[in-house]
Amino acid sequence: MAEFAGDSPAVLAGTRMIEEAQKSVVQVRSGGRGIGAGVIWPGDGLVLTNHHVVAGRRRRRDKVRVSLRDGRMLDGRVVKNDRSLDLALLRLEGKFEDLPAAPVGDSDALRVGELVYAIGHPWGSVGAVSAGIVGGMGELRGPRWGSSARYVRSDVALAPGNSGGPLLNARGEVVAINAMIFGQMALSIPSNAAGAWVAGDRRPRLGIGVLPVEVPASLRREAGTAGLVIAAVETGGAADRAGLLVGDVLLAAAGERLAEPGALSEAVARAGDGVSLRVMRDGNIKVVEVHLKEPGRAA
Repeated sequence: MAEFAGDSPAVLAGTRMIEEAQKSVVQVRSGGRGIGAGVIWPGDGLVLTNHHVVAGRRRRRDKVRVSLRDGRMLDGRVVKNDRSLDLALLRLEGKFEDLPAAPVGDSDALRVGELVYAIGHPWGSVGAVSAGIVGGMGELRGPRWGSSARYVRSDVALAPGNSGGPLLNARGEVVAINAMIFGQMALSIPSNAAGAWVAGDRRPRLGIGVLPVEVPASLRREAGTAGLVIAAVETGGAADRAGLLVGDVLLAAAGERLAEPGALSEAVARAGDGVSLRVMRDGNIKVVEVHLKEPGRAA
């Protein structure tokens, strides 16, 4: 008797993975904005979702209704939210000892072309799944995301009701939180950024806006072919304190060449309390040490 493709071990393993992952995905209802999604996060009754999913509450103390996969409905209280990252953390109230927390993967290990899955409730279809591939990692700028934010770009199908749900790798690990559609792309917040935010880690920031720029041909032997020109400097920020100016061109950070904003973000994220920048100003190149830790702030 012929074997159907759906009976193959690989397909069956993938189906089981999805079924297990769906147990960790919840529905989140807040105010009159409809239903979004959320994922049960490791911890004591924690659910991670998008800030914009819970932004419809009339008052900050209003509770959020959370529906579990097994049919239970619990109240949730927003304990933390961040508009610039578009993340919100809920703590559930009631009995939830057996909550199936989702396994969290390493978003830095994602590669372009990798298979990923989105789970959510698009148009009210509970636990719906869509598949796609990672198109890239990058940095998004705009009022909704604050000055800048890292994101995962993929072609999974998202619709209203997917916001706050997980993006999974082929092992069923959460590698990002689905946030929005931008043109034909799905944008999701990397799990490493989300995990650090939940844990309370501060994100080091330079406090600048940058744009890619070509280096003049006469300076390329010494400076390379491309860099990032500073287009804005935040007053009182780390770059301002270090004396960086609008028009300065950043060539390298921590010894790594800079050709796009994402490379700068990654270098700063790894830097700790300070980062060494190679800067070109008025045709001259110098090294500027930038202290990322704010004066007077405890470690």
